[in-house]
Amino acid sequence: MRWLRTFGEVVRSGLTIEETRLEPLLALRTAAGVAIVVGLALWLVSPAYAASAALGAYSAGGATFQRTWRPRKVIALAAGAGLAFSTLVGYLAAGRLVTFLPLLAAWAFAAGMAWSVGSTAGIVAATTVGSMLVTITLPTSVGRALEHAGVIALGGVAQAVLILLFPIRRWGAHRDALADALAAVADYARRLRHDPTAPFDPEPLMTARDAAAVTPSQARTRPSVLHGPRGLAERIRPVVAALADPDIGAPAEGQGRERARELLDAAADVLDAAARSIRRGAPVQVPAESTDVLRVDEEHEVLEGTARQAAERLVELLGEAMEIAGSGGPRGEPPTLPGRAKAQFLVRPTMFRLVPVVARAVRRELRRDSPVFRHALRLAAVATLGYVIASRLPLGHGYWAPIASVMVMRPDFHRTFARAVARLAGTLVGVALATGMVRALGPDAYVFGALAVVSVGLSYTLIRTGYAYSQCFTAAYVVFLLGMGGQGLEQTVPERVWLTLLGGSLAMLAYVVFPAWETPRLTGRLADWLAANGRYAATVLRNYAEPTREHHADMRTALLESREARAAWQEAYDRAKQEPVRPRGLTSREAEEAQEALKGFGRAAMLVESYAPPADSPFAPEAQRFAEALEADTAQAAVDVREHRNPDWRRVGEALHEWEGAAAGDRSQVARRGAELQKQALENLATAVSRTPLERDVGSAREEHRVAAAMTVEGDGSEPVRRGG
Repeated sequence: MRWLRTFGEVVRSGLTIEETRLEPLLALRTAAGVAIVVGLALWLVSPAYAASAALGAYSAGGATFQRTWRPRKVIALAAGAGLAFSTLVGYLAAGRLVTFLPLLAAWAFAAGMAWSVGSTAGIVAATTVGSMLVTITLPTSVGRALEHAGVIALGGVAQAVLILLFPIRRWGAHRDALADALAAVADYARRLRHDPTAPFDPEPLMTARDAAAVTPSQARTRPSVLHGPRGLAERIRPVVAALADPDIGAPAEGQGRERARELLDAAADVLDAAARSIRRGAPVQVPAESTDVLRVDEEHEVLEGTARQAAERLVELLGEAMEIAGSGGPRGEPPTLPGRAKAQFLVRPTMFRLVPVVARAVRRELRRDSPVFRHALRLAAVATLGYVIASRLPLGHGYWAPIASVMVMRPDFHRTFARAVARLAGTLVGVALATGMVRALGPDAYVFGALAVVSVGLSYTLIRTGYAYSQCFTAAYVVFLLGMGGQGLEQTVPERVWLTLLGGSLAMLAYVVFPAWETPRLTGRLADWLAANGRYAATVLRNYAEPTREHHADMRTALLESREARAAWQEAYDRAKQEPVRPRGLTSREAEEAQEALKGFGRAAMLVESYAPPADSPFAPEAQRFAEALEADTAQAAVDVREHRNPDWRRVGEALHEWEGAAAGDRSQVARRGAELQKQALENLATAVSRTPLERDVGSAREEHRVAAAMTVEGDGSEPVRRGG
């Protein structure tokens, strides 16, 4: 029943509309690149060369739609070169199975390992495997193979030239990433008005940081407005949290709370205005009433103490945000010069300097328990097995089966199965529609070429709407290419459907036989997040105890590591909820409670960070001792959680007791309150994960029965409500 239930969710996910935002201008430009190379090849040479040109232009164009911060023209050129090289190498080994199959296996394994660099590299690498499988059937000699490889590379060049000549919303993705970060903090401020302890997902800030890393050539042309606001969003987030918190900020009730709500609402308006300005490149327009609210009257201000300190800091930061967004860059910022690049921006290696980075990333994933490594093994096995099986069947175009497998396989279970379902559904619909049009129009290579280009444009338009809908027009595009080549559709169209079904089935079966489940890894991910959070909280307290530039830099580094650990946990947790396996180590309820506890722990550290003292403040030894105890206990607790032992906070409790017994005039009242919140969060974590082995086994069984019962009650065709994670 668990597998049937999971497969039902997979089907719904594969057919779900993911994003409603379309980018028709980008789709039109990319489809124009396909039209140019296909039209020229069809006019000057032959349909066979037009098919090669279509493959190169289509795949290179599709690569430019992937989420990447590198220039799109560079991605198009790299994709075209990779497709051309795989075509040539594949043809040289295609004479016999004894030479081609090992090459195909090695190439597919390398394409799978490309996921260690990122999803864009993995997806583009998978298309080169498809290129190797398709185009080795076209040339008849080495010379012709070189010609076809050149034509394929020309498709990538054509896409790059169009991007260079007709730029559409240059730096648009970077603007969106920065605007999303500001909008996320604005939404956070609004939620804090009603829930002073509301959680914050740092993913938009992480994305904005990733987008801020540029190469030296990009730094010379990057708009100045993309330099400063990300740092402001990072600084504003803890300040609004501190202002809203009833323990160390505004009082829980009364005029002070109403004043805090007014400030939070005004802050959200300013941040939203700055986000719109950055996204659209337009002037900042802040409502006048919000500007009036942000004036702190020294005489009539109702906020006092730390709450007033947070309010004044918030007003100061929001003023900087309006100034940067309105003027295009921070005041007095020097221009970005090639010789000073490293001091001006986060460095992203160029394509030529990326080789050692890729080598290190691949080396880290070359281990048996790595999802990327297991994905690469599955990809190699399925590609070769699918090619052998399809070549033995009484069907032509056997390469469609391994291509279907390669294009749907992903390192995780849910996306692999969802894409397999989506590809089959899209292929059935697209083939049916295109076949009807081909039969109605009759044989005409130029008409079919035009229809192929139209299908490409629609596929690009819907590429972010859902894989099934984009694949529908991709399947139609292939049918029109076959019609352009004069091949009989009575045989090729049914073959395509059956071989797509075979390839998708092999991809799903491969994951069942050799899975990489995230469910057993949840305990390790939780331990990593706990240790990273402990280091971050300890560095915050050390910076509070002795404010120095070195401690501030350590705090920033620890914060980034904590976010990465949280993102890894969240990704594993989301995948585990979609897997058809029993909970191991942690039930879903325990995982959710532990997650909430660690979020509270990180939030307490963030509150202390927002009140960091100036550099000339006296040393606070109690904060230093608590930081050492906190780091030691969380490091040991991470080991205990990983090995299924109950964590212990003895040193943290002793250090906090000593701190509470310190002199009443201790200036670190805010830090001490933050330490109390941290200890409370750690106790909540211990409550969530501390169980005997027998209790854990019984809990896993109860969890399985609880989920099954919930799904039975809610199994009326509506979307099930997931309780407890």
